[in-house]
Amino acid sequence: MNLKLIKLTKEYEKQLEEMIEEWKSDIIANNTNCSPWVIFKNDPHDFDNYLKNLETKEETDTWVPDSVFFLLDRERNILLGAVNIRHWLKGELLRTGGHIGDGIRPSERRKGYATEMIRLALLECKKLGLDKVLMVCERDNIGSAKSIIKNGGVLENEITNPDGSVEQRYWIEIN
Repeated sequence: MNLKLIKLTKEYEKQLEEMIEEWKSDIIANNTNCSPWVIFKNDPHDFDNYLKNLETKEETDTWVPDSVFFLLDRERNILLGAVNIRHWLKGELLRTGGHIGDGIRPSERRKGYATEMIRLALLECKKLGLDKVLMVCERDNIGSAKSIIKNGGVLENEITNPDGSVEQRYWIEIN
């Protein structure tokens, strides 16, 4: 695998639009989740605005500063997915959000990319000074749980949401 995490630049505008369009079609057709949701909150066709508002720079009542990276397949020059790293946790992020939100575009799932993306994201977490990271996924998302566990995730507990869905909370020690 010739993969790396990148910060989004104008160079990848076309790749971003292609990835988001594929993902949105899958969300509509199959009612799949849109994690990390931050990559969907703005219109990628207005790239400058998208880039300007991609990351949270300052803490609010609900949010903390975060960093967003995209997984680039250097050989094919395509974006495979994205990861959102929250610099610390509070409130709902501590309960069901976690430090890392991640996702792989639909056509590239079940190929080991999520496991590698999480590994690379943990290196970024270490740069932020984090020594323990919380990752959360829905109990029925077996692929996500496997990727977390392969990166050292240890299940702490499960939380039932008001809609009846069950979130699993995993902690990963960063060495």
